[in-house]
Amino acid sequence: MKIKTIYIKEVDSTNNYLAAYPSTDEEEMVVAWTDFQKAGRGCGTNKWESEAGKNITFSVLIHPQQVAAKDQFILSMANALALKSTLEAFTAGISIKWPNDVYWNDRKLCGTLIETTLRGSQIKDCIIGTGINVNQHAFLSDAPNPVSLAQILGHEVDREQVLADVVNNLEQYINKVSNGDWQAVRNEYRSSLYRRGEVHDYRYPDGTVEQLRFVDVSNDGHLLLQRVHNRELLAFAFKEIAFVV
Repeated sequence: MKIKTIYIKEVDSTNNYLAAYPSTDEEEMVVAWTDFQKAGRGCGTNKWESEAGKNITFSVLIHPQQVAAKDQFILSMANALALKSTLEAFTAGISIKWPNDVYWNDRKLCGTLIETTLRGSQIKDCIIGTGINVNQHAFLSDAPNPVSLAQILGHEVDREQVLADVVNNLEQYINKVSNGDWQAVRNEYRSSLYRRGEVHDYRYPDGTVEQLRFVDVSNDGHLLLQRVHNRELLAFAFKEIAFVV
């Protein structure tokens, strides 16, 4: 796979940068990373806190071959697995919190925002924006549970090496998708899920909380939870329910 990497010292958002990037057919993957995002975004209205020069904030532009819009969650799975594979080389306790956060135990180490454009019913472009907490020692926002590799390990790590490892792992998982090995990706994703098979509290958008068992995640990305008292199976899209951590 032909990969181009672009470093930008400061930018509003690496996702925005790649959305305007004039990519060519020769560039199968374009990686844009920066020391500081002035307007880094999380999912929905969330913001991503990242101290300048301390972490890895980057986006990847890919052009998936033969991935329909209805199947786009396979790309989220592949990316989450690439991040997990990279970060578990540093420490135990790494898992994927649905849909695509990466956790160390009960704390958030990494977050991702994925944006796609379509050509008919197929995905034309996919931009995967990720923030990894690498060397930040204190978090000032009201985010409930952030953690960095430096806090976990007790020392700072090479940010550029972390990025290189992520890109290498992502290339391998995207190749699996391109080669049609979707079931292997899905199986590995499911086996990596935070709290799968366990009973915990979940919060509905109206603020009510219910104890539910985490059963699975469907191929299209819905979270499948089961009521404990009557075993009723419920399916939730992103933002329709939240983990209580």
